Amino acid sequence: MAVPKKRVSRTRRDKRRTHKKLTAVEVVACPQCGELRLPHRVCSSCGFYKGREVLEV
Repeated sequence: MAVPKKRVSRTRRDKRRTHKKLTAVEVVACPQCGELRLPHRVCSSCGFYKGREVLEV
């Protein structure tokens, strides 16, 4: 069984964990209605995507 010989320091442990953080959700304004939506998704309020209607709302 693999057992570490020495204790891992706080600095070394934290350097390894630098990439394990949450990022804020990116939202953009819909060019048709101005409602906030996720990028590259159909707007849920107006149903438009890339300037054309995809869903009827």
